[in-house]
Amino acid sequence: MISPLVRRRRLAQELIRLRDGQGHSSAHVATAVGVSRQRISELENGRVVPNLDLVAKVLKYFAVPEEQWRQLMAIARDAQERGWWATFNEEMGTRQALYADLEAGASEIHEYQMVYLPGLLQMQPYTEARILMDRPDGATYSLARALEARAGRQLVLERPDGPAYEVIIDELAVRRYAAPAPVIAQQLDHLVVVGHERPAITIRVLPLAAEIRQHAVPRSAFFTYRYPDPQDPVVAAVDTVTDDLVLTDETDVNRYLDLYARLQEAAMSPGDSLDYLAATAEEIRRTIHNG
Repeated sequence: MISPLVRRRRLAQELIRLRDGQGHSSAHVATAVGVSRQRISELENGRVVPNLDLVAKVLKYFAVPEEQWRQLMAIARDAQERGWWATFNEEMGTRQALYADLEAGASEIHEYQMVYLPGLLQMQPYTEARILMDRPDGATYSLARALEARAGRQLVLERPDGPAYEVIIDELAVRRYAAPAPVIAQQLDHLVVVGHERPAITIRVLPLAAEIRQHAVPRSAFFTYRYPDPQDPVVAAVDTVTDDLVLTDETDVNRYLDLYARLQEAAMSPGDSLDYLAATAEEIRRTIHNG
Protein backbone atom coordinates (compact mmCIF):
# COMPACT_ATOMS: atom_id res chain seq x y z
CA MET A 1 0.00 0.00 0.00
CA ILE A 2 1.19 3.48 -0.85
CA SER A 3 -0.40 6.91 -1.18
CA PRO A 4 -0.26 8.09 -4.80
CA LEU A 5 -1.02 11.63 -3.63
CA VAL A 6 1.94 11.68 -1.25
CA ARG A 7 4.21 10.26 -3.95
CA ARG A 8 3.06 13.04 -6.31
CA ARG A 9 3.94 15.62 -3.67
CA ARG A 10 7.30 13.90 -3.08
CA LEU A 11 8.06 13.91 -6.81
CA ALA A 12 7.11 17.58 -7.03
CA GLN A 13 9.46 18.48 -4.18
CA GLU A 14 12.33 16.54 -5.76
CA LEU A 15 11.85 18.20 -9.16
CA ILE A 16 11.68 21.67 -7.63
CA ARG A 17 14.84 20.93 -5.64
CA LEU A 18 16.64 19.86 -8.82
CA ARG A 19 15.46 22.93 -10.74
CA ASP A 20 16.39 25.34 -7.96
CA GLY A 21 19.77 23.65 -7.60
CA GLN A 22 20.56 24.42 -11.23
CA GLY A 23 19.15 27.93 -11.03
CA HIS A 24 16.44 27.49 -13.67
CA SER A 25 12.90 28.82 -13.81
CA SER A 26 9.97 26.54 -14.63
CA ALA A 27 9.53 28.47 -17.90
CA HIS A 28 13.15 27.71 -18.83
CA VAL A 29 12.69 23.99 -18.13
CA ALA A 30 9.46 23.94 -20.15
CA THR A 31 11.19 25.46 -23.15
CA ALA A 32 14.15 23.10 -22.81
CA VAL A 33 12.00 19.94 -22.86
CA GLY A 34 9.50 21.28 -25.41
CA VAL A 35 6.29 21.53 -23.38
CA SER A 36 4.13 24.33 -22.06
CA ARG A 37 4.99 26.06 -18.80
CA GLN A 38 1.60 24.91 -17.46
CA ARG A 39 2.61 21.24 -17.79
CA ILE A 40 5.77 21.82 -15.76
CA SER A 41 3.78 23.80 -13.17
CA GLU A 42 1.26 20.97 -12.86
CA LEU A 43 4.10 18.49 -12.36
CA GLU A 44 5.68 20.69 -9.68
CA ASN A 45 2.34 21.30 -7.94
CA GLY A 46 1.87 17.56 -7.44
CA ARG A 47 -1.83 17.82 -8.21
CA VAL A 48 -1.99 15.75 -11.40
CA VAL A 49 -0.95 12.21 -12.26
CA PRO A 50 2.57 12.58 -13.72
CA ASN A 51 3.35 11.68 -17.30
CA LEU A 52 6.32 9.29 -17.20
CA ASP A 53 7.71 10.45 -20.55
CA LEU A 54 7.67 14.06 -19.35
CA VAL A 55 9.33 13.15 -16.06
CA ALA A 56 12.03 11.25 -17.96
CA LYS A 57 12.65 14.24 -20.22
CA VAL A 58 12.98 16.58 -17.26
CA LEU A 59 15.39 14.24 -15.47
CA LYS A 60 17.44 13.85 -18.64
CA TYR A 61 17.64 17.63 -18.96
CA PHE A 62 18.84 17.89 -15.36
CA ALA A 63 21.38 15.12 -16.09
CA VAL A 64 20.63 13.30 -12.85
CA PRO A 65 22.83 10.27 -12.00
CA GLU A 66 21.48 6.85 -12.97
CA GLU A 67 20.66 5.73 -9.42
CA GLN A 68 18.75 8.92 -8.68
CA TRP A 69 16.99 8.62 -12.05
CA ARG A 70 15.77 5.12 -11.15
CA GLN A 71 14.58 6.29 -7.74
CA LEU A 72 12.65 9.27 -9.11
CA MET A 73 11.08 7.24 -11.91
CA ALA A 74 9.95 4.67 -9.31
CA ILE A 75 8.33 7.49 -7.34
CA ALA A 76 6.64 8.74 -10.53
CA ARG A 77 5.27 5.24 -11.21
CA ASP A 78 3.92 5.04 -7.64
CA ALA A 79 2.26 8.41 -8.23
CA GLN A 80 0.38 6.94 -11.20
CA GLU A 81 -1.25 4.17 -9.17
CA ARG A 82 -5.01 4.10 -8.71
CA GLY A 83 -6.07 3.00 -5.25
CA TRP A 84 -9.20 0.99 -4.47
CA TRP A 85 -10.93 4.23 -3.53
CA ALA A 86 -10.91 5.37 -7.17
CA THR A 87 -13.76 2.93 -7.92
CA PHE A 88 -15.75 4.38 -4.99
CA ASN A 89 -15.10 8.03 -5.77
CA GLU A 90 -18.73 8.84 -6.55
CA GLU A 91 -20.11 6.98 -3.53
CA MET A 92 -17.45 8.25 -1.11
CA GLY A 93 -17.26 11.74 -2.49
CA THR A 94 -13.95 13.37 -3.32
CA ARG A 95 -13.30 14.28 0.33
CA GLN A 96 -13.54 10.71 1.62
CA ALA A 97 -11.46 9.48 -1.31
CA LEU A 98 -8.79 12.05 -0.42
CA TYR A 99 -8.49 10.68 3.12
CA ALA A 100 -8.41 7.09 1.85
CA ASP A 101 -5.48 8.09 -0.35
CA LEU A 102 -3.61 9.76 2.52
CA GLU A 103 -4.22 6.80 4.83
CA ALA A 104 -2.83 4.30 2.32
CA GLY A 105 0.63 3.21 3.37
CA ALA A 106 0.82 5.58 6.35
CA SER A 107 2.96 4.42 9.26
CA GLU A 108 1.44 6.87 11.74
CA ILE A 109 -1.86 8.76 11.78
CA HIS A 110 -2.77 11.39 14.36
CA GLU A 111 -6.24 12.89 14.31
CA TYR A 112 -8.11 15.59 16.19
CA GLN A 113 -11.89 15.39 15.92
CA MET A 114 -13.94 18.38 16.99
CA VAL A 115 -17.59 17.46 16.32
CA TYR A 116 -17.76 13.85 15.04
CA LEU A 117 -16.58 10.52 16.37
CA PRO A 118 -13.62 9.34 14.27
CA GLY A 119 -14.41 7.87 10.86
CA LEU A 120 -11.81 5.12 11.02
CA LEU A 121 -13.49 3.77 14.17
CA GLN A 122 -17.15 4.33 13.29
CA MET A 123 -19.68 1.52 13.44
CA GLN A 124 -22.12 1.18 10.55
CA PRO A 125 -25.17 2.74 12.32
CA TYR A 126 -23.20 5.90 13.15
CA THR A 127 -21.74 6.15 9.64
CA GLU A 128 -25.16 5.60 8.11
CA ALA A 129 -26.70 8.35 10.22
CA ARG A 130 -23.99 10.80 9.13
CA ILE A 131 -24.26 9.82 5.43
CA LEU A 132 -28.01 10.33 5.43
CA MET A 133 -27.64 13.67 7.18
CA ASP A 134 -24.77 15.02 5.10
CA ARG A 135 -25.60 13.93 1.56
CA PRO A 136 -26.82 16.76 -0.70
CA ASP A 137 -30.51 17.12 -1.47
CA GLY A 138 -31.46 15.03 -4.49
CA ALA A 139 -28.38 12.82 -4.30
CA THR A 140 -29.10 9.32 -5.59
CA TYR A 141 -25.93 7.43 -4.75
CA SER A 142 -26.16 4.00 -3.13
CA LEU A 143 -26.07 4.04 0.67
CA ALA A 144 -24.82 0.43 0.65
CA ARG A 145 -21.90 1.37 -1.59
CA ALA A 146 -21.09 4.39 0.55
CA LEU A 147 -20.99 2.19 3.66
CA GLU A 148 -18.84 -0.34 1.81
CA ALA A 149 -16.41 2.43 0.92
CA ARG A 150 -16.15 3.56 4.55
CA ALA A 151 -15.51 -0.03 5.62
CA GLY A 152 -12.75 -0.17 3.02
CA ARG A 153 -11.07 2.83 4.62
CA GLN A 154 -11.20 1.20 8.03
CA LEU A 155 -9.28 -1.84 6.80
CA VAL A 156 -6.10 0.23 6.86
CA LEU A 157 -6.00 -0.21 10.65
CA GLU A 158 -6.28 -3.99 10.34
CA ARG A 159 -3.29 -4.53 8.05
CA PRO A 160 -0.38 -6.37 9.71
CA ASP A 161 1.81 -3.42 8.73
CA GLY A 162 -0.93 -0.90 9.41
CA PRO A 163 -0.32 2.49 11.01
CA ALA A 164 -0.10 3.42 14.65
CA TYR A 165 -3.26 5.47 15.09
CA GLU A 166 -4.05 8.03 17.78
CA VAL A 167 -7.16 10.17 17.91
CA ILE A 168 -8.02 13.03 20.25
CA ILE A 169 -11.79 13.38 20.47
CA ASP A 170 -13.10 16.69 21.70
CA GLU A 171 -15.67 16.24 24.47
CA LEU A 172 -18.02 18.27 22.27
CA ALA A 173 -18.11 15.38 19.79
CA VAL A 174 -19.19 13.06 22.61
CA ARG A 175 -21.76 15.33 24.23
CA ARG A 176 -23.35 16.91 21.16
CA TYR A 177 -25.01 13.98 19.45
CA ALA A 178 -24.32 13.64 15.72
CA ALA A 179 -26.59 10.56 15.56
CA PRO A 180 -29.55 9.21 17.59
CA ALA A 181 -28.77 8.63 21.28
CA PRO A 182 -28.89 4.78 21.13
CA VAL A 183 -26.42 4.88 18.24
CA ILE A 184 -24.10 7.18 20.19
CA ALA A 185 -24.13 4.81 23.18
CA GLN A 186 -23.34 1.84 20.93
CA GLN A 187 -20.58 3.78 19.21
CA LEU A 188 -18.98 4.81 22.50
CA ASP A 189 -19.04 1.19 23.66
CA HIS A 190 -17.24 0.25 20.47
CA LEU A 191 -14.55 2.88 21.05
CA VAL A 192 -13.98 1.51 24.55
CA VAL A 193 -13.55 -2.05 23.27
CA VAL A 194 -11.22 -0.96 20.47
CA GLY A 195 -9.17 1.19 22.82
CA HIS A 196 -8.68 -1.71 25.23
CA GLU A 197 -8.12 -4.53 22.73
CA ARG A 198 -6.05 -3.01 19.91
CA PRO A 199 -2.59 -1.82 21.03
CA ALA A 200 -1.93 0.16 17.84
CA ILE A 201 -4.95 2.39 18.54
CA THR A 202 -4.88 5.14 21.17
CA ILE A 203 -7.98 7.14 22.06
CA ARG A 204 -7.91 10.32 24.11
CA VAL A 205 -10.68 12.71 25.09
CA LEU A 206 -10.09 16.45 25.29
CA PRO A 207 -12.33 17.87 28.05
CA LEU A 208 -14.26 21.04 27.31
CA ALA A 209 -12.62 22.63 30.35
CA ALA A 210 -9.11 21.51 29.41
CA GLU A 211 -6.41 24.16 29.69
CA ILE A 212 -4.39 24.07 26.48
CA ARG A 213 -0.87 25.48 26.57
CA GLN A 214 -0.89 29.14 25.49
CA HIS A 215 -4.65 28.80 24.89
CA ALA A 216 -4.05 27.22 21.47
CA VAL A 217 -7.72 26.51 20.74
CA PRO A 218 -8.10 24.47 17.51
CA ARG A 219 -10.32 25.92 14.81
CA SER A 220 -11.20 22.69 13.00
CA ALA A 221 -10.58 18.98 12.81
CA PHE A 222 -7.22 17.99 11.38
CA PHE A 223 -5.02 14.98 10.68
CA THR A 224 -1.29 14.34 10.33
CA TYR A 225 0.31 11.46 8.44
CA ARG A 226 3.80 10.01 8.46
CA TYR A 227 5.07 7.38 6.02
CA PRO A 228 7.71 4.62 6.16
CA ASP A 229 10.01 6.36 3.65
CA PRO A 230 11.58 9.19 5.67
CA GLN A 231 12.00 11.19 2.46
CA ASP A 232 8.24 11.31 1.88
CA PRO A 233 6.73 14.50 3.27
CA VAL A 234 4.86 14.57 6.56
CA VAL A 235 1.32 15.60 5.62
CA ALA A 236 -1.29 17.65 7.48
CA ALA A 237 -4.89 17.60 6.26
CA VAL A 238 -7.32 20.19 7.60
CA ASP A 239 -11.07 19.54 7.55
CA THR A 240 -12.99 22.72 6.71
CA VAL A 241 -16.71 23.19 6.11
CA THR A 242 -16.49 23.08 2.31
CA ASP A 243 -13.12 21.58 1.47
CA ASP A 244 -9.97 19.91 2.79
CA LEU A 245 -6.51 21.44 2.77
CA VAL A 246 -3.58 19.10 2.21
CA LEU A 247 -0.33 20.64 3.45
CA THR A 248 3.19 19.36 2.84
CA ASP A 249 5.20 22.54 3.35
CA GLU A 250 7.32 21.88 6.44
CA THR A 251 6.51 25.22 8.09
CA ASP A 252 2.76 24.73 7.65
CA VAL A 253 2.84 21.10 8.78
CA ASN A 254 4.90 21.92 11.87
CA ARG A 255 2.17 24.27 13.08
CA TYR A 256 -0.25 21.35 13.17
CA LEU A 257 2.28 18.98 14.72
CA ASP A 258 2.82 21.54 17.49
CA LEU A 259 -0.92 22.09 17.95
CA TYR A 260 -1.48 18.34 18.21
CA ALA A 261 1.23 18.09 20.86
CA ARG A 262 -0.51 20.79 22.90
CA LEU A 263 -3.88 19.04 22.61
CA GLN A 264 -2.24 15.77 23.61
CA GLU A 265 -0.82 17.41 26.75
CA ALA A 266 -4.27 18.77 27.68
CA ALA A 267 -6.25 15.60 26.92
CA MET A 268 -7.10 12.85 29.38
CA SER A 269 -4.84 9.81 29.54
CA PRO A 270 -5.93 6.87 27.34
CA GLY A 271 -7.14 4.94 30.40
CA ASP A 272 -9.15 7.84 31.81
CA SER A 273 -10.53 8.58 28.35
CA LEU A 274 -11.89 5.05 27.92
CA ASP A 275 -13.39 5.15 31.42
CA TYR A 276 -15.08 8.45 30.54
CA LEU A 277 -16.50 7.07 27.28
CA ALA A 278 -17.80 3.96 29.04
CA ALA A 279 -19.46 6.05 31.76
CA THR A 280 -21.01 8.36 29.17
CA ALA A 281 -22.44 5.43 27.23
CA GLU A 282 -24.01 4.09 30.42
CA GLU A 283 -25.38 7.55 31.24
CA ILE A 284 -27.01 7.76 27.79
CA ARG A 285 -28.64 4.35 28.25
CA ARG A 286 -30.03 5.36 31.65
CA THR A 287 -31.44 8.54 30.15
CA ILE A 288 -33.09 6.54 27.34
CA HIS A 289 -34.52 4.04 29.83
CA ASN A 290 -35.87 6.74 32.13
CA GLY A 291 -37.09 8.93 29.30
